[in-house]
Amino acid sequence: MWIDSHCHLEPDDFLRQTDAGPVDDRDAVVARARQAQVKRFVVIGSGGSEREARNALAYATRDPDMFAAVGIHPHDASAVISRKLPKGEKPQLLGEELWDEIAALSAHARVVAVGETGLDYHYNHSSPEEQVTLLRRFVRLAQTLHKPLVLHIRDAHEQAMDILAEEGGSPAGGVVHCFTGGPEQAQKWLRLGFAISLSGIVTFKSAAPIQEAAKLVPKGRLLLETDCPYLAPVPMRGRRNEPAFLVHTAEFVARLRGESQAELSEHTRSATEQTFGLPAQ
Repeated sequence: MWIDSHCHLEPDDFLRQTDAGPVDDRDAVVARARQAQVKRFVVIGSGGSEREARNALAYATRDPDMFAAVGIHPHDASAVISRKLPKGEKPQLLGEELWDEIAALSAHARVVAVGETGLDYHYNHSSPEEQVTLLRRFVRLAQTLHKPLVLHIRDAHEQAMDILAEEGGSPAGGVVHCFTGGPEQAQKWLRLGFAISLSGIVTFKSAAPIQEAAKLVPKGRLLLETDCPYLAPVPMRGRRNEPAFLVHTAEFVARLRGESQAELSEHTRSATEQTFGLPAQ
């Protein structure tokens, strides 16, 4: 049995075109995941508006095998800090109204983590200054709620670590999701008390540093995720990703680490339950 530790299930991303018009494909997507033995899900509600957070919490409150994490993606930090509407978004809460809504939703019992939040300097859809300011606020929120952090870090590992240290760390731990660093960054995050989560990126030919990092993460600190609908693993690359495809990433990681799939399933499931405080199954 597998747990998808980070998946997005937004309606716009899972519309299937039919002769009668678009159909919401998410029920079928979840059913395929369960057939593939992906039985539990941490649904992420962290786009640039309150809608993503409400969607994730809705899944978590109606399905006992689903749990929510709530935040604002670093791409969209400007929605809070500068009241800037994300490009192409529908009308939404902005500024302190958006922050207050996300903070309130984060306190819900079915929200098991704060995030994703972090720093992404690859595209800079929001300025570095806006991203840093919002990350600091989320670190403090996680401390107040005593919930783990889900971090999205790209091209900014050292600065993110410095911010965590300056803000007093994350007493409830957390995870660096969709890890894109190498062995050195992985070791540093592990020392800070964070788990490492691998997405389909680890299966890419260009991912040698991530693969080396994956080999050294100890049992109990390694998670698996899809980050769907993005980053489908080989051999599904180029398709819309979905939780059922986690098994392809798992097969690759098991070979990489010299473990059986049963062994990998057992320790990644246990690590996910421990990181997020999920009830054991």
